[in-house]
Amino acid sequence: MRRAGIELPQGQLTHICRHTYASHFVMNGGDILTLQRILGHSDIKLTMRYAHLSPDHLRSAIAYAPIV
Repeated sequence: MRRAGIELPQGQLTHICRHTYASHFVMNGGDILTLQRILGHSDIKLTMRYAHLSPDHLRSAIAYAPIV
């Protein structure tokens, strides 16, 4: 991160990496229950907060089930 010139508040790197991993896992077809086990969460709601989808991913997903 330092070499890239990205500065983060102390202790945030792990948190950001977990969010990034979770989002990419789901966007690449991973299911939320498997992700919950990987991240070690006891509550699925916490896992769902970690797995954010990108706007582009959401737009392409809508193409599979368009609202008429």
